[in-house]
This record gives sequence, C-alpha cells and structure tokens, in this order.
Amino acid sequence: MTPEIITVMAVLAFAVLLFIFEWVRVDVVGIIMMVLLPLLGLVTPQQAISGLSSNAVVSIIAVIIIGAGLDKTGVMNSMARVILRFAGKSESRIMALIAGTVAIISGFMQNIGAAALFLPAAKRIGNQTGVPVGRLLMPMGFCAIIGGCLTLVGSSPLILLNDLMVVGGTKYESFGMFSVTPIGLVLIAAALIYFIIFGRFILPNRSEEESAGPMSSVLTDTYNNIGSLYELHVPEDWKHDATLKSLDIRPIYFCTLVAIARDGGTSHVFAPSPDEVVKPGDHLVVVGPREFVEHMADDMGWALQAELATFAEELSPNNAGIMEGIVTPRSEFMGKTMADLRIRQRFQVSPLAIFRGDKIFVSGLSDIVIESGDALLLHGRWEVFHMIKGLPDLVFTEAVKGELLRTEKAKVALMWLAISLTMILGFHVQLSIALLTGALGMVLTKVLTIDEAYQSVDWMTVFLLGGLIPLGMAFENTGAAKYIADTIMAALGTPTPVILLTVIGILTSFFTLVASNVGATVLLVPLSMNMALNAGVDPRVAALTVAVAASNTFVLPTHQVNALIMRPGGYRTIDYVRSGAGMTVIYMVVMIAALMVFY
Repeated sequence: MTPEIITVMAVLAFAVLLFIFEWVRVDVVGIIMMVLLPLLGLVTPQQAISGLSSNAVVSIIAVIIIGAGLDKTGVMNSMARVILRFAGKSESRIMALIAGTVAIISGFMQNIGAAALFLPAAKRIGNQTGVPVGRLLMPMGFCAIIGGCLTLVGSSPLILLNDLMVVGGTKYESFGMFSVTPIGLVLIAAALIYFIIFGRFILPNRSEEESAGPMSSVLTDTYNNIGSLYELHVPEDWKHDATLKSLDIRPIYFCTLVAIARDGGTSHVFAPSPDEVVKPGDHLVVVGPREFVEHMADDMGWALQAELATFAEELSPNNAGIMEGIVTPRSEFMGKTMADLRIRQRFQVSPLAIFRGDKIFVSGLSDIVIESGDALLLHGRWEVFHMIKGLPDLVFTEAVKGELLRTEKAKVALMWLAISLTMILGFHVQLSIALLTGALGMVLTKVLTIDEAYQSVDWMTVFLLGGLIPLGMAFENTGAAKYIADTIMAALGTPTPVILLTVIGILTSFFTLVASNVGATVLLVPLSMNMALNAGVDPRVAALTVAVAASNTFVLPTHQVNALIMRPGGYRTIDYVRSGAGMTVIYMVVMIAALMVFY
C-alpha cells in the first residue's frame, strides 16, 4: 500500500464524515474536494475542475433547463393530471406510478435525464395532494437508477459491457439489447414493494416546498380563524334560487364563497359577485372555519364534500391560494369601499379579511372604507396575483407562488425534447450536446428566457457532482481501486458461483459509491472474468454482475440522481443511509437470485 493510496483513503473517509455529520453543506463538500485533492497531489489541477465540464454535469444542467421549459408551458401540469387520474390521492399508488414510469423511461435514456424531467411533475403532484414531496422523490430517484438496468443502453456500465468482455485475447459473445431486461424488471418490482411496505417508516416528511395549504404558515399565525377550502354541492331539488348577497353567507357563517361550478362542472366562476345566483346542481367552494361551513351546509341543505373534487386542480396549492396585500399611500383603493372598487369583478380575487391596527375584520367588508396601510387578505389564482403585483395599489407581504404559464409554447417545448431524444437515440450524439441543443432551442424559441434558464438550475447539485468526480479520478490515479480489488479477489481463493458473484457485486457497489460507475466497470469486468474462469463460473455472468451492480448506489448522495433530488426533497445524508441501506441489501439479494435463475 503506497502513501498515495493511504492519502486517498483518508480523503474518502473525510468526505464521508462530512456527508454524515453535515458540518458543511454538501455542495461545500464538493468544493473542498476540488481544492484538497490537487493540493495533496492526488489529481492534477485540470482534473480537479474537470468535473464542472464533464458530460454528466453538463447533461444535468441541460436537462434541468428542458424540464423547466416543459413546466413553464404547462406540460408537467398535464402529466401530473394524468398520473392523478390513475393514482387518486393514495400515497403508495402515486409513488409507485411515478417511480415505475421513471424507471421504464430510464431504460431508454440516461437515468439522470428521466429523473430531472419528472422532477417538476412530482413536485406539483406532492403539492396538490398534500403528500410530502420528500416521500415521492427518493423512490423516484432510486427507481430511475435501477431503470438503467432494463436495457443495454440504459446506463453507462451496460453500454460499455460488450466492449470490455475480452480476456486473454478472446472476445466473448455479446449481450443483446434486452438480455438484461428480466433482471431489471425484477429489481424494479422489488424496489416498489420495498417502498410500498416500508416507505412510511424510512422516508422523511421534510421538504423544501411550502406548505400544501392555501395559506402560508406566517399568514396562518395572523389569520388563524379564517379556515380552509371546502366544496359543497347544491342538490338538484334545491328550490331557493337566490343571490349570494341575499343568502348572507359572510355575516352569518363567517365564510367567503370563492368559486362556483355549474353545467356539470364545465362552467367555472371565480370570485363571484354578490349578485351571482346560486342554482340547483352548483358546486360551491368556500373559505371558512369547518364548524361554520358544516352549520351552513345543514341550514342550506347543501352537501359538504369530503375534499375538493370539481376544483381539485384549479384551486390546488399549485394554482391558487391566499395572499396578503398592503394598501400603498398612492393606491386608488384609499377612501373607497370594496363595493365601490368592484374588486371581485375587476381582479378576480375574493376578499377574506381586512387587518387594520390590531383588529381583523371578516364581516361587512363591502362597506369598510379602505385606508393606507390596511392589509387585505385575498384568495385567488396565482396567475391573477402575478398580474396584480405589477399594479401600484398593493404590495404583497410574500412572494407570489406559481407563475404565468406559456401554454401556447407547449408544442414547441415538446418539439425540442423530441429533438434531443432523437439525437441521443437515433443519431448517437453525445448526451450533453444533444440535451444542450434542446435547452438552447427552448431559449431561442422563447419557451424560457435566458434568465429563467439560469434560475432553474440547482447549482448546489452542480458543485456537489463537480467535486465528487475528481475524487473518483483520484481513486483510479493512485491505484487505490485496483489495490482493494486485487486484495479481495486474492483472498477468495476458489469460491462457489454464488459467493463469487456476491463478492463481485459487493465490491462493485462499494466502488460506485466512491468512484465513477464507469471506472468501476472498466476496472472490475476484466478482473471478475478472470476470477470466474479460475472458479469455473461463466465469465459472461461475472461481467454482467459488475455492470448491473454498478447501479447499486443508494446509501450516499454521490450518484448523479441522488444529488439531483437532494435539495428538492429536503434530504440529508442520513435519509439516504436510512432508506438506501435496506435498498442496497434487497438489490444485492434480488440481483444474485435473478442472475442464478436467468443465467
């Protein structure tokens, strides 16, 4: 063991400790590696920063921009709608459908691309259903990694496999495109079962996303009696056609009617005016305390629904919510009442309360004369608030969520995605160049502005990966990887087939955690084939074990996909250890069993 090998092992241990104890943020760990490794002479300065321009990192940047373009044009909204139509609001069904879909796609394109494309949809689904996004992204990420084992083009180790199967000048028979598919399908099924059974115990509830409710926690503290959204159905035999004003919903029940759906749900009215007539068959959405809503439903003969149904998407936290606006000194609102301003008709928002001094008014809002400094609590769709924030009348106390979607650009965004995929699959253009083509196309055709493209990239992920790539290089430069592999293989002697394949799988899994899966594959395929020949085992199966085990990388955020989902999911290193330890063991057991059955 040389001093260089000892040094690189010490650096690896230091990096693992930083990940586990979180003394610094994970992207800072990456930067530390970029600085420390060349100072110790383990990599050249050029290698130390080469990770930032690597094919993997550039691909991640490009595919995130493509995903942002699809999200900006509403494509991800449509995808989320389709998934929810099949999965409903069951957490396990939503998780299984998202993870399974991403796994299948990963079999035909790089797993990082599949995960990045589905990331916006998963976040939207989590917000809409109230399922913490942290409970969706880790199963999705793990299945994206495993999905690379479905075909011989799904992951870099499998792409390299046939070219590496040469021992003593003998080229072994190549595997076919779908030779590995049975193993991949079994591994995906095992992962889904693992998360369905144990997900509630091992997946965290943390997330960077805002609360899935209609109002932020800050506003909830101030307006704690405003209540929540409820949907009511007016029976067909209701005989009391009446205007909202005549029903006195706000003065009696302290509730605000914010939307009406009629004509079988095909016609929606947001922020209805006081003169709007409630008709039999209508679906009404109100904001108010539950006990008052129940009392109103009993008095009116309306049916309180268990959850939002007709307005499940349009008034979900993705698309609508509650904002507080402060009346400015130059506002045209000053000296006028809500009735004078016709705020519902003009702005399509529903006033819920007025905060003045230390008092909150929830009734009689139409007759209160507005003063400078008043805080107006309003319910509406995010697209409306985005338009209002450009006016000089109100200053919102929080950033407006959501965004103005460019739905007219949806086909253009899909076209650039198709072009990128065609370049990858049809013309074998390098992944980073093909994806950059799609990202650039979206900017040039104004699907995204260049500023929006920059803002969409998670630079924490970029620097984390940029620092881990030279750590893998140091492992290979110093001979540490070969030393460990040779030592373990020499200690085995002449093992049985199961033991040999298990050791090869464990060794490969270790190397893919600390070095690149490509480096591990290049190193271990020839080594494992030689060991298999000595043990009387089919060397092709030993080589396939290396290529499949190279995807068994779950216990640290060192894989590209794990790094991608880390911040959106609100994960810490311990979350990967908790969820990934069991997944690693299951992966290994299922992989060895499948290899013995199918080969």
